[in-house]
Amino acid sequence: ADPAPQEAAMQALAVRVAMWLPGWKIRGTTLAKDGALDAALAQLHIPLIYPFFMAEGWFTRTNLPRRLAAAGGENLVQLPPFGTDPALIALMAAAAWGAKSSKGILIAAHGSKVSKTSSQTTYAMVNHLKGLGFSPVEAGFIEEAPFLAHVARKMQRAVCLPFFALRASHVVQDIPEALENVGFQGQILPPIGEDPRGGTG
Repeated sequence: ADPAPQEAAMQALAVRVAMWLPGWKIRGTTLAKDGALDAALAQLHIPLIYPFFMAEGWFTRTNLPRRLAAAGGENLVQLPPFGTDPALIALMAAAAWGAKSSKGILIAAHGSKVSKTSSQTTYAMVNHLKGLGFSPVEAGFIEEAPFLAHVARKMQRAVCLPFFALRASHVVQDIPEALENVGFQGQILPPIGEDPRGGTG
């Protein structure tokens, strides 16, 4: 509803990323704020586009390419989104290892009533973490079954790891509310997109 806070968050993220990439020009922007994408592109010469989304979907496959083309960026290279980045597996594992709980991992994710790509990406991460020896690992969703509250009821002392890029309404309102309603007693971590270890991979 209000793109300004997320626009500021993306610009701040760009500053942090630039610290790890000396000599690179990094810009962060949202699709929601009018003119922001065009302004960011105007400052760069044929940039790589890194979608800070948790899954492939309408925004990354349709909306973003269309917006880039409208801004004169037909030849730009769009990378896979953050949520499908292979480096994210190690970051999720590091976040889980650093947590206080050893009673499993509850991945809180968005989900979708329309597309399965969100849940498929989440379940792929569940399987990766299981493959690294974590157990149990379960996913609960905000917008599709199995809903977060239902899964959290079975994993009362797990660590809750939000599979989100930024701290927006789902992270600050929906996740805590769902967990509180079922008496969740585990640790709730920041969204994985805000984990400071992301710059060290």
